[in-house]
Parts: sequence; structure tokens; C-alpha cells
Amino acid sequence: MKTLLIYAVAALFEIGGCFGLYAVLRLHKSPLWLVPGLMCLMAFAWLLTLPDNGAAGRTYAAYGAIYIAASFGWMWLIEKQKPDLWDGAGLLICLIGAGLILWGPRA
Repeated sequence: MKTLLIYAVAALFEIGGCFGLYAVLRLHKSPLWLVPGLMCLMAFAWLLTLPDNGAAGRTYAAYGAIYIAASFGWMWLIEKQKPDLWDGAGLLICLIGAGLILWGPRA
């Protein structure tokens, strides 16, 4: 469960960091948005060094599903666009895959 918490917090930092750049390039906000954006991305990268899943690639692959879930949460709460049935089905498939990656038996 600790790994899932780390992934959830990392996803928030990654989305926040990417939104900083998005705000500057697409929403024409002040370049000062890049400062917290870069800080968020550094925190995100550091957080993904914490789980011990045996390989960095496995860590990043399993994290991907949590990022997708957080992205839909952002879309719903911040952008006010409710995910549809296909979003939910795709997310469920991703979460099942992440579970297999994290907790599948290893030789």
C-alpha cells in the first residue's frame, strides 16, 4: 500500500508540473508558472525512486496506471469534464495490469 500512496502523490506532482508548462504555452500565463511546475516535476522524479519493485522499468510501468487514474480525476475535478464509460473501462484494464505488474509472482 505504501507504493500505491507514493504513486498517487507522484501523479499529483507530475500533473501539476506538466500543467505549469501547459499554462505557459497554451493558456498564455506568466512564465513564472514554470517555477512551481519544475519543482513539482523534480518531486515527481524523486518519488519514483522510492518504491523497490526490483527494476526501474517495472516501477514506471505500474505507476502508469495510477497516472492515468489521476489524469481522469484532474479532468473531472479541474477541467469539469466527466469521464465516460470508455474512460472507466480503459482505466480498469490499466489498473488490473498495474496490479499484475506489482503483485504478480516472480521467479
